[in-house]
Amino acid sequence: MHLAAQSLAAAGISFLDAKADDSHTNLGFNTESGCLETHILSENNDQLLLCYQDFSLLWKSKSGTKSFPLDGASHQGVLRWITETSKTSLNKEYSYDLHYELPYNSDDPFTYKLNDAAALKELMHLRILAQSSLEKINQKYGFDTSIRIWPHHFDTGIYTEITGSENSVGAGLAIPDSVCDAHYLYASGYDSNGRIATSGLKGLTKGKWGNEGFKGALLPANGLSESEAVQFFSETIERFKIM
Repeated sequence: MHLAAQSLAAAGISFLDAKADDSHTNLGFNTESGCLETHILSENNDQLLLCYQDFSLLWKSKSGTKSFPLDGASHQGVLRWITETSKTSLNKEYSYDLHYELPYNSDDPFTYKLNDAAALKELMHLRILAQSSLEKINQKYGFDTSIRIWPHHFDTGIYTEITGSENSVGAGLAIPDSVCDAHYLYASGYDSNGRIATSGLKGLTKGKWGNEGFKGALLPANGLSESEAVQFFSETIERFKIM
């Protein structure tokens, strides 16, 4: 799914004006369809989607929807389909030319294979958990910030100033990495000096503080309810708010 998401990021690079913060490459998540979505790519509402529900790519526009199943498809076959579809729909050239490094060589021969439908469904539910809980946080704290998925790190996250404070917070869902070997919720605080140290902060109902390497709070996400996720984010924001 990480590799497939890069094809969506490349669509943002190919068809949208570049933004200094790289936000033209980031993706949204639709909790109803279970799909990752690019920004709108044209005046005809063209959009490229990656769907967890049926492991496919979709190209949507005012004129209709085209689909491409990923199971059994090669990576190069995916790129050919997007190239042909975008040329027909936009009359523009799609280029898979990422300006950041991936943890693997995306030019190697690769075939997508759906080996575990239940695992894919669980990944979708984790995205739904992240999206819905962060929407609740935006509403609770009056944050005016978008919830986006950044294709390089593949995290669902927000970054915003904390209302009523000079500090900021970055929070969301991260995929397994050197910090945690499972999907996890995270939150880090920032002040004028950079990332806020967490030593001495009041403990959390769920989750723990890290202060070496990763400075922030983390909580493994598997099995969490939305209310538990909202509680985790809320507690961390309250701690950072008064630093």
